[in-house]
Amino acid sequence: MSKITSKLQVTVPKAVADRFKIKPGDEIEWEAAGESIRIVPARRPRRKGEARDRLRLFDHATGRQREREKALGRVATAEDRGWNRADLYIRGDAR
Repeated sequence: MSKITSKLQVTVPKAVADRFKIKPGDEIEWEAAGESIRIVPARRPRRKGEARDRLRLFDHATGRQREREKALGRVATAEDRGWNRADLYIRGDAR
């Protein structure tokens, strides 16, 4: 249990900080959640190449799925799914 100081500061327990990779100098966000308070680690800036890594993993998983479907005698298409690869990166954009 943490105690609030006279300056309204709180110490994050080490076990929690380790679990969520919170380090000295990191920022956290406080959110009201009904009768509770959520403490959320601030989003860290994305590293360059992160999207490229996600695309590579997606392509790899898609290839494995195609192999499974081929073994079953059926190959799904983007029309069957109702979405395609590009939709994954457009979703949520405020266009």
